[in-house]
Amino acid sequence: MLRSFLRLRSARFPCFSVPSRFRHNMRLIQFVEGGKQRVGVETSDGGDVVDVCAGDNSISTDMRSFLEGGEEMINKAQGVVNNGQHVLKRADIRLKAPIHNPNKIICIGMNYVDHCTEQNYPLPKEPILFSKFNNAIADPGAPIIYPDETEQLDFEVELAFIIGKTGKKIKESEAMEYVAGFTVVHDVSARDWQLKKNGGQWLIGKTFDSFCPIGPAIVTKDSLSDPHKLGIRCRVNGETMQNSSTENLVFKTEALVSFISRFVTLTPGDVVITGTPPGVGCFRKPPLYLKRGDVVECEIDEIGCISNTVQ
Repeated sequence: MLRSFLRLRSARFPCFSVPSRFRHNMRLIQFVEGGKQRVGVETSDGGDVVDVCAGDNSISTDMRSFLEGGEEMINKAQGVVNNGQHVLKRADIRLKAPIHNPNKIICIGMNYVDHCTEQNYPLPKEPILFSKFNNAIADPGAPIIYPDETEQLDFEVELAFIIGKTGKKIKESEAMEYVAGFTVVHDVSARDWQLKKNGGQWLIGKTFDSFCPIGPAIVTKDSLSDPHKLGIRCRVNGETMQNSSTENLVFKTEALVSFISRFVTLTPGDVVITGTPPGVGCFRKPPLYLKRGDVVECEIDEIGCISNTVQ
């Protein structure tokens, strides 16, 4: 009887494993349905959604609070998923960025071997850090607002990881214990403000409103074959501009968690954006910048794709 029950659950939700204290295979999202925001779990990339908040009213309705709930909250969500109820059709929900209020958005520059090569730039000896603010976060499908202040709007597809528990001075060997999962980020950049103005500081050029589309989901690390061997690409109006692999990261997740936590305490919901591969507009000959009406798709294998139109 138990084996039949588990086979039935597996057939209805093939991407999820039986609950375990140590493994969780989930695609965590934030969504709006009936005017209310909730946390959900996709049954597959782009598939229907399990409303875990409807299945258990003690589950937090925003992602940061959900992650702050730790293993207990994850287990509750896994339990709702495995019950096979509270499934919403994809057409009936509006997908939001999987997190909208992190304490920190930490970005890594010059972190792909092939991106450094295209600039004749030496590989950095330690991670190069900068930041974005929460105002930059945009939902999948939301517009990227082209600001009047720039004439050099550029695209950058990036892998990001989301912190799952608080830590400081974390050892590389223990770093993955602090990672909740991975997602896709579009690090939109105003190159004139990043590279030519404001004294060479990167911040303003990186954090205009809508300059950080995130999504479609936070894919838990156990759901990925290897986060550092995933195809990563960016398309503009259907034409591939960036095409690489996360295997080319200079500093991978474990090294970044350890390095960053030497200086700041990492907390649940913090977003770390790990850098972009080659092919960005500013290093093309001639340079190719985004214009109003362009559709930008950022995609990473096993995680998903986000599409945003410049307006």
